[in-house]
Amino acid sequence: MRIGILSDTHGKSKRLTKALDMLALRGAEVLVHCGDVLEAGDVTQLGGFPGPAYLTAGNMDRHGMRSLAEAARAACVHFAADFLAVELGDGRHLAVTHGHHETLLEELIRGGQYAYVCHGHSHRRRDERFGPTRVLNPGALYHPRGRDGETILLLDVHADAAEFLRL
Repeated sequence: MRIGILSDTHGKSKRLTKALDMLALRGAEVLVHCGDVLEAGDVTQLGGFPGPAYLTAGNMDRHGMRSLAEAARAACVHFAADFLAVELGDGRHLAVTHGHHETLLEELIRGGQYAYVCHGHSHRRRDERFGPTRVLNPGALYHPRGRDGETILLLDVHADAAEFLRL
């Protein structure tokens, strides 16, 4: 299974369109957004992805939670306020959270029950292992930190291979 992972789009719809096209062309079958999407229209766009789409709310999404939830329901996007678990089809799961609730993020990482924990919030790429858990942050499509620029991530769970893609 190939999973496209992105975060912190902050209403930048054109960048989101480019990222979704890039992930689809690279064979992503599932889409995961780690929060701070901000716009209900962008949630609708996530729902147009050819495979299942998952979205967790970020700290900047709190003011529009109701409209984001309604847009997610209408677009068939799996949506949760704090975190989601995505089944990988082999008994393993991927956890998705934004990362601004540091205690929750640490519990997901240290708990050892998830093969992958994906988060955003820091606007920095991350790829680290903690025991059985691989922690991934795709970077950001808005105000990325570091030298990498705007990045997204393509994860092949069968090969356990993560590829950062620059927009």
